Amino acid sequence: RRSGQYTMNHDHSKKTPDGASFDRSGSQDSLDELSMDDYWKELENIHETRGNNHEERVALVVKEPDEGELEEEWLKEAGLSNLFGESSGDSLESVVLLSTLTRTQKAAVEKRVETVTQTMRKRNKQHQIPDVRDIFRLQNDSKGKVCDGSEPSTVRTNENKNETQDGTKGSKFSLRTDEQKSPLEDMPFSDTDINLEISFAEQATNLKDSSVGKMCKGGGGDTLLPNFRLPKDKTGTTKIGDLAPQDMKKVYSLALIELTALYDILGTEFKQQKAVKIKTKDSGLFGVPLSVLLEQDQKKVPGTKIPLIFQKLISQIEEATLETEGLLRIPGVATRIKSLCQELEAKFYEGTFNWENVKQHDAASLLKLFIRELPQPLLTVEYLKAFQDVQSLPMKKQQLQALNLLVLLLPEANRDTLKVLLEFLQRVIDHRDKNKMTLNNVAMVMAPNLFTFHGFGSKTIEQSEFVMAAGTANVMRFMIQYQKLLWTIPKFIVNQVRKQNIESQKKEKKDKAMKKLLKKMAYDREKHEKQEKTPNDADVPQGVIRVQAPHLSKVSMAIQLTEDLKAGDIVARFLSQKSGNVQTLKKEEVFLYEIGGNIGERCLDDETYMKDLYQLNPNAEWVIKPKQS
Repeated sequence: RRSGQYTMNHDHSKKTPDGASFDRSGSQDSLDELSMDDYWKELENIHETRGNNHEERVALVVKEPDEGELEEEWLKEAGLSNLFGESSGDSLESVVLLSTLTRTQKAAVEKRVETVTQTMRKRNKQHQIPDVRDIFRLQNDSKGKVCDGSEPSTVRTNENKNETQDGTKGSKFSLRTDEQKSPLEDMPFSDTDINLEISFAEQATNLKDSSVGKMCKGGGGDTLLPNFRLPKDKTGTTKIGDLAPQDMKKVYSLALIELTALYDILGTEFKQQKAVKIKTKDSGLFGVPLSVLLEQDQKKVPGTKIPLIFQKLISQIEEATLETEGLLRIPGVATRIKSLCQELEAKFYEGTFNWENVKQHDAASLLKLFIRELPQPLLTVEYLKAFQDVQSLPMKKQQLQALNLLVLLLPEANRDTLKVLLEFLQRVIDHRDKNKMTLNNVAMVMAPNLFTFHGFGSKTIEQSEFVMAAGTANVMRFMIQYQKLLWTIPKFIVNQVRKQNIESQKKEKKDKAMKKLLKKMAYDREKHEKQEKTPNDADVPQGVIRVQAPHLSKVSMAIQLTEDLKAGDIVARFLSQKSGNVQTLKKEEVFLYEIGGNIGERCLDDETYMKDLYQLNPNAEWVIKPKQS
């Protein structure tokens, strides 16, 4: 019966929903009916494996939220839960966060607060229920305010012209987000440049009324993927993993607010799904939550961030050569996969499993099975639907921006595992001349494994319609093709984090109790520094920074800043100073870090221009050290 259903769908797949056939271009980057074929075949294989392999699984129930519940949850996730409920009040963190938001981000927050407020009034709760306008008046006494005193109604209407003028312009850094005017025509960015300096939602607002926006629409399944690139940022590109955890927490809140603002502007509903907890396995390999797997793996290999079975399956596939035709597409034999599964469960951790028995196509099938069997999808229950909805955004650039923000929202374990998977898929595609697996083919074969999640039951996901299939395959193509861009933290978000840090420091200093403490600390530090300082370390002259390198033979150096001095040059200079046998670290093992000032800690890429960064964060300390795994 199943296969009949898929044959029917398969025939349907030869046409787009409006009946127009796809253009059969020879390009490997365009979607055509042949590659859709791979999608339906993969679905059939999945059902065959599932049929043979598993007793009926408990479906993960996705709870239908009550009115206002989604928005309440959203405000909690965004770090703004104290704007309502018992805990409502003037929390430092919330006030600081609100003071750094762009107009579109604020509009997104206002919209949710308003819904929660109305719901609470309906429920007649005895909490202090704030007025939306009061919340945003909280920062009017703050110097770094974003509100310009205009009525909140001007913030709420997307048509309002002032709203289109926001963003961080050029490489000159300023933390004021209210006064920067950046009309579209001033942007020195081409169509294929991804502008990370201006909020994505603000860019979308700018484009809405402009002719450029109308020209370059392109959602869904259309042909070639543009050659998007990141223009060089003189203050260095920030990647996921470069920032300290306390700043990453702020990045998460900002990414959630920004993504919501972007979806609001583009008229797409952004809904986080909520899973009802189900009983999951607490040991084993397949069908075990990622967090549980990593916990048991870290006992074997401390510090591991990717499940060991996942790493092993990938290396098993690669050992046999990536040139095998139909790799990932041709399934292993279902009965053999089942017995290998059981054997792996019993012997993998004991180290007695014989990998020589595993054929390459079996290993590929096991890898896909591992992804499908996760009790919660790799892209998470919360965001799976949001990942799918990316396809409905009007422009490819906006689809990419949304994916970038979604990757920032994934839990660390999911994000790290996804990264390793996408890098592996790219290596498979690099051998396409031999293995005949183009970007399209790989996306078609992998999309059902990441997007047809068993836990949602048949209604939501397994509506194997053409639009759904082509859409998720498109999102998959984007994730593979632009993976390097997706692991970048946009500069405007890093700048907002810097501003939050500055505002927090200011507000803390105003606190009387803190003042006493700061005084004492400053006194102790001064005393300590007087003892520590060597004569040549005394006042560092203007335009010179002191770089510490506790792990290297040369532990400290005063560095003169020049226009073209880069982070990589400083590391190289330290590494060239060899003395004795202390020197064991290689160039790729150590990095220059920016620490303190307006950031917690940030690992710098080699291409960072130090003078520009110094102007951005003059109070930072500079330390060379190995990257934390």
